[in-house]
Amino acid sequence: MKPIEPSFFHQPTLELARDLIGKYIVHEHESGLLIGKIVETEAYMGAEDQAAHSFGNRRTKRTEVMFGEPGHIYTYQMHTHTLINVVSAPLGTPHAILIRAVEPVEGLEQMKENRRDLPMKQWTNGPGKLTKAMAITMEYYGHHWSKKPLYMTEGEKAISISTGPRIGIDNSGEAVHYPYRFWATDNPYVSKMR
Repeated sequence: MKPIEPSFFHQPTLELARDLIGKYIVHEHESGLLIGKIVETEAYMGAEDQAAHSFGNRRTKRTEVMFGEPGHIYTYQMHTHTLINVVSAPLGTPHAILIRAVEPVEGLEQMKENRRDLPMKQWTNGPGKLTKAMAITMEYYGHHWSKKPLYMTEGEKAISISTGPRIGIDNSGEAVHYPYRFWATDNPYVSKMR
């Protein structure tokens, strides 16, 4: 498996959020190779986006990596879940793309164990679920998506991509309506249909 070129991440955030659909996330974990195909993303547009952690150019220990080069990993915790993002704009512009769902590709037995024998459809159909299934932790904060052991590779081009509002950001004013969510149409691992 060959990591994707760093230059792939140097494109406008909304285009990148769409182009991530179909790419593979590969985790060369001590338990074995874990691979998931990205089927859902959400873009967060930094200073102007009320739903973004970096709204108003808020710069904290948590958001610092978003001000760096595109292609870095931004992880954060929500409740007991680790969520994982792609930093996605030029240096100093704090955009990020949340990986909302993946389709399991390889390492299924380990993913099943990591997800405590839940039905396969529930292993990776949400941003906190997929990190548990793929054994992705906060330690990857600031890592680059083009470097092993956690990286992206070319995958399968999505036949059809749908677009709509993001999920779970009800307290973010008009940003709640922005069509910044992208998903592989009709894929059963997409987190929510709406």
